[in-house]
Amino acid sequence: MEQYADHPMDLADASLIVAAELLHSNNIFTLDWHDFETYRIRRGHRHIKFEVIS
Repeated sequence: MEQYADHPMDLADASLIVAAELLHSNNIFTLDWHDFETYRIRRGHRHIKFEVIS
């Protein structure tokens, strides 16, 4: 959440990001697709963009 301090993140968004990182997935089902255009998943030293399924 600190990484995206300029773009406020709520608990539900943060939970989806943590779950995606733990499950090694970049697919997210959400109705709030605008926020997930900004957020990235950490994979080692890289940050991968989410693929939003709506």
